[in-house]
Order: sequence, then structure tokens, then C-alpha cells
Amino acid sequence: MNLKNILIGLLLAGMLSWTLIDAIDWGTEESTEQESGGAGDLAPVPEGEIGLDEGDYAPDFTLETLAGEEMSLYDVRGEKKVMLNFWATWCPPCRAEMPDMQEVYEEQDGIEIIAVNLTDSEPGVGQVEDFADDYGLTFPILLDHDVDVATNYDIQPVPTSYFIDTEGRVQHVALGAVNQAFMLQQFNDMD
Repeated sequence: MNLKNILIGLLLAGMLSWTLIDAIDWGTEESTEQESGGAGDLAPVPEGEIGLDEGDYAPDFTLETLAGEEMSLYDVRGEKKVMLNFWATWCPPCRAEMPDMQEVYEEQDGIEIIAVNLTDSEPGVGQVEDFADDYGLTFPILLDHDVDVATNYDIQPVPTSYFIDTEGRVQHVALGAVNQAFMLQQFNDMD
């Protein structure tokens, strides 16, 4: 065998190995994406684009709801626009905006209102439950027991609301209470 035949054989073996490795990796990535579900055909969120500024992907999180289930922000990514509201029962502006939030939630299709309660600042979960009952709140209320999510979102005034588009990008941040007209305008501006 001459050197030329050996080199051609090695080159062909290398190309075959490369093709097999690439096919194995591609099949693994495809099955992982199919198993994850939730976000439909949306591309994965690039880590370098996660942040709190307008245009950034909002950081994902998972918390327990008042109903005892787990919910993640990205559960609705690709499906609905989101108002992510940070609040507490002892906060007068929070109390003032809750009826408008409930009305928008009931009357608007394609939106989700996620209310993250700063549970660490509450006397107990019972007070949050009573508040939700008194106000007739039916949108998801998530319990941030250790205020880890609020800290990650750099919440200073309460309430603070993030308006997030269907891709999961922050479109607007509202510091303080908002009314129904403001909420609707933010959702309409995402179209």
C-alpha cells in the first residue's frame, strides 16, 4: 500500500466519523427540544440576552401558586403576553390596582397576569388567601417566600409590573400602581 492510499483511507474514515458524531449530536438535541415542550416553535433563550431592560428576555423562574401548583414564567412563553406584577397585601397602591388587573384578566384573550406576592413580608399565606378571596382574584398568584424572584428582578417600589411579549421579552417596566387603560395600552403596543 502506498502513502496516497493510506491518506485517502484516513481522510474517508475521518469524514465518516465526523458524520456519525454530528448525526448523534443532532438527534440528541432534537429529542431534548421535543421533550421540553411549552414554548412551541420558539428558539431557546440566549443566556446573554436575559435581563431586566426593555428588549431583554425576562428571567425565568418557578414558584408555587396560591393553589399549591408550580408555575414558571416561561410556561406561557410563545402563547400569551404577560403582566408580571410584584405586590403585597399591605401595600395600598397594590390594593388599588387589583380590581383593574382582575377585569383585564377576565376580558382580554391572549394575555396572562401573573401576580408574584412578596410572601416573606406577609404575616402568613392565610392573609394572601383572604386577600385573593376578598378581591375575587382568579389570575395566578405566585408565592415568593424568600423574595428570591423579587430580588432577581430588582424590585424596589411595590407594586412593580413587567409587561412581557409572547417571545418572553420585556417591553415595559411600570413602577407603582397602574390602571386598566394603562395595562390595555401596554398589551396593545406589543401587537
